[in-house]
Amino acid sequence: MDIKKTLFELSSAYGAVGENSASKKAYEILSKYCECEVSGNNLTVIGRMSGKSDYTLMLDAHIDEVSAVVTSVDDNGFVTVDKAGGIDIRTLPARPVIIHGKKDVKAVFCSTPPHLAQKETEYTDISKIKLDTMLGKSAKDVISVGDVVTYCTKPKSLLSNKVTGKSFDDRAGVVCLLEVAERLSKCELPINVVFVLSDAEELGLRGAKTAAFKVMPDEAVAIDVSFGDGPDILPDECGKLSHGAMIGISPVLDISISKKLTDIANNNKIKYQTEVMGKSTGTNSDVISVTKTGVKTGLVSIPLRNMHTDAEIIDLDDLTSVCDILEKYILSGGIANV
Repeated sequence: MDIKKTLFELSSAYGAVGENSASKKAYEILSKYCECEVSGNNLTVIGRMSGKSDYTLMLDAHIDEVSAVVTSVDDNGFVTVDKAGGIDIRTLPARPVIIHGKKDVKAVFCSTPPHLAQKETEYTDISKIKLDTMLGKSAKDVISVGDVVTYCTKPKSLLSNKVTGKSFDDRAGVVCLLEVAERLSKCELPINVVFVLSDAEELGLRGAKTAAFKVMPDEAVAIDVSFGDGPDILPDECGKLSHGAMIGISPVLDISISKKLTDIANNNKIKYQTEVMGKSTGTNSDVISVTKTGVKTGLVSIPLRNMHTDAEIIDLDDLTSVCDILEKYILSGGIANV
């Protein structure tokens, strides 16, 4: 599989909760390698591969993205929205988006020219930054309260195998699972593997919670993004781009999974870094680990800059690191015999 091409295809698709073309595209790809289904009343995709034992490992990456929802449309074609997930409000003025109404409408968040601004503007309330549809009164004919709004930026290549675009959180993790599925489809597996491309993570980890309840695995590993290094970010608060997968260590994660993941990386000379968290991780691993009577859960993340914007940046080599570690971890049987 061409990781970059697949990432760009998924990034270009929209992925708001309840309206998710990215989920449909990911389903098409995953179904080439295993039996798939769409779970429940959302767009979580679940794919299953059978192994030689009845021990089951679940791999999760979320397919949804941060978005907004229309709360009002005025007679001049200006639209007010509310956040559906943790959009970085500071980046919104002058940003182009798509309103998914009766038909898709391209719009732009309004921006006051600095020449006319009375003072420096602080953007703390998304409802104060109107969307300009250029439609005037006819906006109400195609846009309704409750319509979803998504970024529309196309992904682009940067230097040194780095790329930028929207929704790499967490399409990058989804691409890793699709790549691992392709690799495993050619192997005899020691354990069962269930791939979960979960919806509604940005609204409170909802899709992974219901999917884990349905699958009820013996263990699980969540794949997500985490904070990449950049100006004004303390080194101990982030990972470094181009330094490999970030293996999570936290009281809410199973230490035997974290240790085996790091052992596999060390033994196979796969580039990695550790991410130590003193409490919850803020990822789907938090809810997976407390499903039913509890699931032993690990976390592997991809360092990412500019999180929750339409200009996120990752290094494709870090995705390869994640894939290599997961493939060898699965073929070794996870912690089934630990």
